[in-house]
Amino acid sequence: MSYEDMDVWKRACRLSCEIYTTLGRCRDFGFRDQVTRSGLSIPSNIAEGFERGSDKEKRQFLYYAKGSSAELKTQIYIGQRIGYIHEEKAIRWRKEIAVIQKMLGALIRGISE
Repeated sequence: MSYEDMDVWKRACRLSCEIYTTLGRCRDFGFRDQVTRSGLSIPSNIAEGFERGSDKEKRQFLYYAKGSSAELKTQIYIGQRIGYIHEEKAIRWRKEIAVIQKMLGALIRGISE
């Protein structure tokens, strides 16, 4: 199966695109850059992992994606608290990240050790 066919990759791409669109006008360039980078890292690491040669490498990159999702969730929480991200959007994004994290966890468990 190609990573492009995977729901987790598609969801992570959609979330990353939405974050870019939403924060495109944020004047705090450091914050915007950090949040968009962590969002972009999730689908990117999924893709890189699935293009690696071994299950060990694949699993490692899925862990990287999971770590980036935790980083993004934290940044969204902070963005909400400081008024950069509206509460409804922040809640929706954090829920989507939780789903992505569960999907990544299931993928990681499904790869043989």
